[in-house]
Amino acid sequence: MIPIDLGGSRPQAGVMNDTITSSPETTTSHQPAPQSLRRDTSDKMLAGVASGLARYLDVDVTLVRIVFAVLSVVGGVGVPLYLACWLLIPEDGAAESVASEYMRRWQDRSR
Repeated sequence: MIPIDLGGSRPQAGVMNDTITSSPETTTSHQPAPQSLRRDTSDKMLAGVASGLARYLDVDVTLVRIVFAVLSVVGGVGVPLYLACWLLIPEDGAAESVASEYMRRWQDRSR
């Protein structure tokens, strides 16, 4: 049997309908500005995809490289995924990705 305290003298935490308000001056957010996904040119082995993803996800770059290697060996999807990221993720300092730059040039040439 589990004993149940029926006449407890515990203080109540509060009524469910109580509203707690805070002023904007007291509530401050110290969250960093969201970072855009870019290929890292300073810490790259091939095209900087793994280091850019690691920086964006705030994880170790070795972990991302291991994930790409495992995906390449196990399912064969690692290499096509890496190539797609290389084409679609812009490099640090670049205005657009490789794919969008190619598409823009192709459209300009066809006019």
